[in-house]
Amino acid sequence: MTIAAYLRRINLPHLLGAPATADNLRALHAAHVEKVAYEALEIWLDRPTSVDPAESVARIVRGRGGYCFHLNGAFHSLLAALGYDVTRHVGGVQPHKGEPNVDANHLVLTARGLPSPENPGGEWLVDVGLGDALHEPLPLVAGAYRQGPFTYGLRASEIAPGGWRLDHDPSGSFLGMDFGPAPAEMSAFEKQHHHLTTSPESGFVRICSVSRRDGSGVDQLRGLTLSRIGSSRIGGAGGQELTLDTARDYFAALADVFVLPLDDVSAEEKDRLWRRLYSAHESWLAGRAT
Repeated sequence: MTIAAYLRRINLPHLLGAPATADNLRALHAAHVEKVAYEALEIWLDRPTSVDPAESVARIVRGRGGYCFHLNGAFHSLLAALGYDVTRHVGGVQPHKGEPNVDANHLVLTARGLPSPENPGGEWLVDVGLGDALHEPLPLVAGAYRQGPFTYGLRASEIAPGGWRLDHDPSGSFLGMDFGPAPAEMSAFEKQHHHLTTSPESGFVRICSVSRRDGSGVDQLRGLTLSRIGSSRIGGAGGQELTLDTARDYFAALADVFVLPLDDVSAEEKDRLWRRLYSAHESWLAGRAT
């Protein structure tokens, strides 16, 4: 991995060689979620991916994003290369109307040895792969934490002995996430990665979703519907929603809102992607009408 190229990608080249501190971890985390989108466009482009961190790092460096296995897998590699004591864990995201689980549908990171005034113990929940959730790492201490428009809760997990539970804000895209205390290898996520990228039951397969977190909220693109939760980046309240009716508007939104210019996608691939998205949108409209 070229550490310098990764740091340039998230606009923090000056942190090359910087000490591993809580402040620098916060800067790295916030920059990552602001510059690297949560996205599974490769599924809709018929481009298979793996959970190999080196592959994920290469894709991020060339201007793309990924979902939790890619984002947290790559971020773990970056933090370790920069000297942080960081560990992977098996987690499970609980969707709305779902049950709590630790079924490896999520990769979680923790970091230790980084004391700060608000976290003397120095252990942190690190997660750049939760879409509309964390903007900065959270102290791994039970309590409530406010970040932008969202309030999160951290507490002992009721289903993972010795583990933790993150409760998302009620307005978030999922209810919460549990993870166990044991370290995990990337191989622990291969089965779920295959399911999430191929199964008709997978949310990534059913809906093409993109999101990008910043300090005041989150931008989301589900199918052709663009929305904002939290304060607008240009001022004013959030809650805006817009349907992107043309390919030009769609790809402009990816570039301008989500920092995804798709320079690695050919014109032919973009055309196929747009036709697939538009067909899915028309099917959704027809289903809603009936």
